[in-house]
Amino acid sequence: MLRILLCGLIISLFSLSVSGGQEKDPKKVEQDVAQRKAQVEKLEKPLYTPFIERYMLDELKQLRTEMAAQRVDLMKQILDREHSSVDRGVSYATDAVTYFFYLIAGAISILVLVGWSSIRDMKERVHLLADEEISKLVHTYEERLRTIEEQMNQKAQNIEENREEIELTNEIQSLWLRAAQESNLTNRATIYDQVLRIRPDDCEALTYKADTVLEMGEPQWAANLCHRALAIDPEYSQAFYQLACVYTALNQFDEAVRYLSEALKRAESYREEVTKDPALKPLADYEAFQELINH
Repeated sequence: MLRILLCGLIISLFSLSVSGGQEKDPKKVEQDVAQRKAQVEKLEKPLYTPFIERYMLDELKQLRTEMAAQRVDLMKQILDREHSSVDRGVSYATDAVTYFFYLIAGAISILVLVGWSSIRDMKERVHLLADEEISKLVHTYEERLRTIEEQMNQKAQNIEENREEIELTNEIQSLWLRAAQESNLTNRATIYDQVLRIRPDDCEALTYKADTVLEMGEPQWAANLCHRALAIDPEYSQAFYQLACVYTALNQFDEAVRYLSEALKRAESYREEVTKDPALKPLADYEAFQELINH
């Protein structure tokens, strides 16, 4: 189980480093992943040391810093564009009003030349029309600015939510690293409890805690944890596999084979592991188990 956890951590960290850098050839990426899997399979002692954990945490911190800088730059570009749009709109409105007054002045001059007698009425009407046009323009741009403000507030809220989610993810990642290095079963189970306090619906944390408490000699507790995981995600194959291990420890071989069958239906990759897993060793001579494996 530790080897599976280590392999998953290395692949996830490698994926983060690949996605954060320049794009690479997919074939090369697949080859690198395969090479790292092979290296993990050959390990005979724990992979992680405090130095490596510090390196990985520094990489996560650098990635978070770069993402924050990118968000700040994006917000700055958006604000610059919005300000430029507002400036253009105000300039257009000013030019339109100026040209409008020029037109009115020309019209008045023509009317004076042809003997128009009610210049005062014409002036009042022009002022009224000008006020109406200016009011319309002001209202229009007020609405636009209000819309821009609402959009900016929404974006700020989304950025804050993403920041909180990143912090939670980093905290959970740190807890997973600690759990991978923890040799004391009680302490490891406590670390999984911390993960579950942050994300109560984390099926992976529930099944890994079930594996730990099973090693502590608490199969009934482990079964309850697995059933909680299946209540959250009825198709979670790891929970079915862990239930097979639990019922094997309880000497309920029929139930163990049934849950193992459900796990194999959802993930055929377990077929190679079942013959090597010490938790399923008591099933080796069980007829139903042999039929399932050889099917």
